[in-house]
Amino acid sequence: MRKALFLMLATLLVFACKKSINPVDENFEPIPATIDYPSWVSVYLSEMPQNISNPLTKEGIALGSLLFYETQLSKNNTQSCASCHQQANGFSDTSRFSSGIDGSKGDRNAMAIVNLAWSKSFFWDGRRTTLESQAYDPVTNPIEMNNDWATVVDRLSKNSKYPELFYRAFKTRKIDSNLVAKAIAQFERSLVSFNSRFDKYYFEGDTTILNEQEKNGLSIFFNKGDCNHCHSDVLLSDDAFRNNGLDKQFTDKGRGLVTKDATDDGKFKVVSLRNIEVTAPYMHDGRFKTLEEAVSHYNEGIHKDSPNMDDNMQKIISGIQLSNQEKLDLVAFLKTFTDQQFLTNKAHSNPH
Repeated sequence: MRKALFLMLATLLVFACKKSINPVDENFEPIPATIDYPSWVSVYLSEMPQNISNPLTKEGIALGSLLFYETQLSKNNTQSCASCHQQANGFSDTSRFSSGIDGSKGDRNAMAIVNLAWSKSFFWDGRRTTLESQAYDPVTNPIEMNNDWATVVDRLSKNSKYPELFYRAFKTRKIDSNLVAKAIAQFERSLVSFNSRFDKYYFEGDTTILNEQEKNGLSIFFNKGDCNHCHSDVLLSDDAFRNNGLDKQFTDKGRGLVTKDATDDGKFKVVSLRNIEVTAPYMHDGRFKTLEEAVSHYNEGIHKDSPNMDDNMQKIISGIQLSNQEKLDLVAFLKTFTDQQFLTNKAHSNPH
């Protein structure tokens, strides 16, 4: 009996040790982190912008990773940020509209998370201007995690590991919503993707890595298709808000809901095409299930009388007039934006 009791207590002790985090010396300082990406990114784009009020640290990114995958952020402990932003899908959602904790659905597709350190606005309508402020919304959104920050903070504070991890990241064991958002933002800044076959061909000069069909698609992308005017440069996005002729009448005013300017109605953020092969469905409302459908919109589906049509769309108002083979070539090229290393990198995966 005593032996059995001893073994049970020993097992509980080992389990408790695994769950808790050993405290660090009070003089401990977080270690500054540098995000690894190719040197040519800074040549064509810029060094990664930093938020001086939330500098990247190894401990901050590690904590942010835990919180990104933490289901305690949701009211019923069932969902995390990763529930709607799945790594295998470029940190997007395969569902047209993501389901909240009670099955409720919104009316916009979950955006992919990639290279956001260079972005100046977030969400389809740009209602947030920092990654830190962006991180607040899903937690309290009634059709997403449907929680309140007081509950989140209480849960994390009572957890055996989080107070010490917050100390390592921010030098305080007192958890609050600002620090949660800062940690998640640090992890999101670490999600960089610049290792596709397109990158190796276009920026690194490996002329053998694309086949002839993909090269034909590249020519269409930059010339006849005129895709690069909006999906431009290293980010494959200009971070702007544009109306690409999806609708004659708007059921969702997009940017106009934020600015209250009627000339912004129907405009949505230009998303990056990086990893576009795995981020279906497409557009703000996920109306297109495949890349073929999305290409067909620009080829023959543009609504000429859509209000506030973007100037670049006016140039192709009658469609880009691709043949069936050219459409196949363009789709083949779009798939070269896929970064398999990014989609499988264990540093971005669930650490729990």
